[in-house]
Amino acid sequence: MNNYKPFSDRLKAKAAELGFAACGITTADATPQAGARLQAWLADGAHGEMIWMEARSAERAAPRALWPEVRSVIALGMSYAPGIDPLALAGIGGRGRVSVYAQGSDYHDVVKRALKALARWIVAEAGGDLKVFVDTAPVMEKPLAEAAGIGWQGKHTNVVSRDHGSWLFLGAIYTTLDLAPDTPGVDRCGSCDACQRACPTNAFPAPYRLDARRCISYLTIEHKGPIPIDLREGIGNRVYGCDDCLAVCPWNKFAATAAANRAFLPRAELVAPALGDLLALDDAGFRAVFAGSPIKRIGRDRMVRNAAIAAGNSGDRDLVDRLRPLACDPCETVREAAAWALDRLLAPAAPGERGDA
Repeated sequence: MNNYKPFSDRLKAKAAELGFAACGITTADATPQAGARLQAWLADGAHGEMIWMEARSAERAAPRALWPEVRSVIALGMSYAPGIDPLALAGIGGRGRVSVYAQGSDYHDVVKRALKALARWIVAEAGGDLKVFVDTAPVMEKPLAEAAGIGWQGKHTNVVSRDHGSWLFLGAIYTTLDLAPDTPGVDRCGSCDACQRACPTNAFPAPYRLDARRCISYLTIEHKGPIPIDLREGIGNRVYGCDDCLAVCPWNKFAATAAANRAFLPRAELVAPALGDLLALDDAGFRAVFAGSPIKRIGRDRMVRNAAIAAGNSGDRDLVDRLRPLACDPCETVREAAAWALDRLLAPAAPGERGDA
């Protein structure tokens, strides 16, 4: 197939039918600068413990490094625009904050299912070979999405769309078909630095640069050991991920919640979970609560560690009785976080602060 635009139009219509809010096409060689930026980021150690980013960085650098036969890349975005303010629970003691993307069904399953359905349609309609990806393969979805015209990589390093704001799950289809490319996205951040100022742990050393080692999403999800003491207060009551830099983006005002895939509607028990309930979780309880959720991947110990830190920041002394048993937890990281939280909650109040908790 040689740049057959009518097929591209039908492809986008089919993608919309399958639940994708955005679809764009680019060539396999459209992001030559992405690999160099990745290598510089890795050289700085900004990826922290995400060794998988480093291990397959050569394949990640460009589509043809992963699959030499690819000629076109179809970039897709599925909206998870929230119906409520993601910042509404900020500072609410006794409740944990879960990132919007994790409050519904696991996006890996939902997006991949739709990608496979679209892939079957493409093969039936136009032939060719293809591969589908969502988050777990060495694919740089964000630069590819920008090259395909879905949006641009904002100063918070995530993709921003004029139509969907910062609320898009990204997927990609690599194909041997030669499809007509779309016009690349244009950076429209301008002088805005709202996302930079919103970060509670100063994870942005400069616009368009993220130091994962200071990012709350990284610390609560990817980081396995004790969270650095100097970053704990900034975590507040977040127990899984962080939405702050995304939530303050002005382009979100154009993101219609009606475009959000219904699979990502929040589960009631994940909107504002009680810290006391999270602290009481054992392995079986964790698996039961988070079945079908992306949260399940971090395991019980990391979740309880996160909840203990949130408890320590809460000022809620009612949580002391839930924390005390964790001082003898089999997991050393949980024990340390619980001890820190107990020290915080049981410390004598400073003058002028008594009764404030």
